[in-house]
Amino acid sequence: MSFAQVIRQGCSTWNIPLPEEAVEQLEQYSQLLLEKNQVMNLTAITEPEQVALRHMLDCLYQMKCVDFAGKQVVDVGSGGGFPGVPLQIANPTAQFLLLDSRKKRVDFLQEVCQTMGLPARALAGRAEEVVWQKGMRESFDVAVSRAVAPLNILCELCMPFVKSGGFFLAMKSHNPAAQQEVLAAGQAIQKLGGKLVQQASYRLPGTEIDHQVVVVEKVGHTPSGYPRRYAKIESAPL
Repeated sequence: MSFAQVIRQGCSTWNIPLPEEAVEQLEQYSQLLLEKNQVMNLTAITEPEQVALRHMLDCLYQMKCVDFAGKQVVDVGSGGGFPGVPLQIANPTAQFLLLDSRKKRVDFLQEVCQTMGLPARALAGRAEEVVWQKGMRESFDVAVSRAVAPLNILCELCMPFVKSGGFFLAMKSHNPAAQQEVLAAGQAIQKLGGKLVQQASYRLPGTEIDHQVVVVEKVGHTPSGYPRRYAKIESAPL
């Protein structure tokens, strides 16, 4: 199948509405990603149809969990733009902040947004530091992350950005180890003002790859002592 066919078929299977313009933009983004990947390590997946399936479609599944329309969203640890850029393309009325600690990756994300005319903006910085800047703490409707870190650590990095009544969505594998990780994060979720409301599991179409979106609702405020410095977060996770 072509890139566009993978996207269209996957969205149809999952009942995710996606206009043809968004399909075209996702393919344009994929081309920019693979072009830059030749000089910068952005993805190990380089076949266009696999990029469509394992990057773009995988990220879009979060639209089954939360309505992004008109929302302020922060993507923590965005890297090459996942999941923030595909979600921004699919939700043009939302406003995404793509946050990553590596300036070269942020430069690429800025280039993508400018080239494609996306409303998202990219920012270089560490989540546990940026959240203390003016207008950041508990200011977003949704935080998303595909970062490779234990859930209890991700919660401390992401949940302080989310306002009460908002959501934090973490993309994770769906297997016994991941389930144990979710259980181990229970104390962190509660302490940071959250409540686990859903573990939405799914299989990427045509594969045996099982993933899940862990959905945490922000039901209270994050205590003022969080997030801590990263060395402390890592050495003494909640």
